[in-house]
Amino acid sequence: MLDNAQQVSLEEKRITRYKVAVPLLILGMVSIFMVFAAFTSAYIVRQADANWLTFDMPTPFFISTLIIVLSSITLYYSNSGVKNNNFNRIKQGLLATIILGFGFVISQVYTYDYMMDQGLYFVGTNVSSSFMYIITGAHLVHIVSGMIALFVSYYKATKNKYTSEEHLGLRLTSLYWHFLDALWIFLLLFLLFIR
Repeated sequence: MLDNAQQVSLEEKRITRYKVAVPLLILGMVSIFMVFAAFTSAYIVRQADANWLTFDMPTPFFISTLIIVLSSITLYYSNSGVKNNNFNRIKQGLLATIILGFGFVISQVYTYDYMMDQGLYFVGTNVSSSFMYIITGAHLVHIVSGMIALFVSYYKATKNKYTSEEHLGLRLTSLYWHFLDALWIFLLLFLLFIR
């Protein structure tokens, strides 16, 4: 059994980890957003080219959007289980989020196939289609990193590591995943309306 001094020390460590981890993650997310700000700025500048090709937004991107929004809802469901130490709810929500994350990846790959069927290739068609691949592909890379975080969180959830007192890992994973969701919606709206 821990004495009072050891309990205070553990509590201080937990608070310090929380105070450091969340701002570092936010700094990382700001950095990621700046990369996409650079991509979208370059997109706007290149639109002035005389040979810029305008094409309709590939319909499967809207399916991807529905999938990623649903995945944020299931992750919220998982987080709501933390408050009551409802371990089954945490695991169910994380598992559903992982499945939807795979669905998003598959939907994106299908969209690239759909674009190629429409004659829109990464290279050789027009720089506008190249931007579509680059912007959405860079987001997909970050989704894969988010999937890794989800797997780690799910593994910890199967060991009942997340409780109402200790759930920093799940919170960080959730912040990152919700950020990727919001980033996708921003990118979709940008590509839809900035033609």
